[in-house]
Amino acid sequence: MRTLQKISPLGLLAVLTLGGCRQDMQDQPRFKPLAKSDFYSDLRSARPPVEGTVARGQLHEDTYFYTGKVGNNPGDYMPFPVSEEVLARGRERFNIYCAPCHSQLGDGNGMIVQRGFRAPPSYHTDRLRKAPLGYFFDVMTNGFGAMPDYASQISTRDRWNIAAYIRALQLSQNATAADVPAGQKVPSQPPAFRGDPGSGATLPEIQSSSDAGKGEGPK
Repeated sequence: MRTLQKISPLGLLAVLTLGGCRQDMQDQPRFKPLAKSDFYSDLRSARPPVEGTVARGQLHEDTYFYTGKVGNNPGDYMPFPVSEEVLARGRERFNIYCAPCHSQLGDGNGMIVQRGFRAPPSYHTDRLRKAPLGYFFDVMTNGFGAMPDYASQISTRDRWNIAAYIRALQLSQNATAADVPAGQKVPSQPPAFRGDPGSGATLPEIQSSSDAGKGEGPK
């Protein structure tokens, strides 16, 4: 009792605090990265993932959708239906990522090429007109020649959208009269306007088919 009475309250607090300090968290068993371990037969402390482990969102069960290949060869079909929205999206992505080199016509004379960069081949050569859709997808995914891969910039679906638009672009520049649907004129008739032409602040009024039937033409 006399000993405890001689200890000041502050000293008693220090004794109790130090008595409660333990180094279990700091000194717990652990391995430094890539350290040797005698516990495992391969002497590696870092254990490989279980065979067949796939990261979340990386299963990629649809092999064709993610590779564009059937076996080792590029396929020639779209993994999803082509619609007007698909082509519009493909055109938008093409003009952003591809047109600087390939040009909006796909003839390989983009603005970067006009500034001295190596020219890519035209999409309108016989070789590329006959190339399967999966070939274009694979080139966008893995790169080819001077072209780097665009897998990190363009999503998988958008790469397919672009491939579909490339095929439409090839058709637009190489179509013949036999490819024109029956009853459709090429070139199409220019629109007929009603009233005064539009200005920078107003849009022109396009003459409708009912107006044409009434004999109302442009003034």
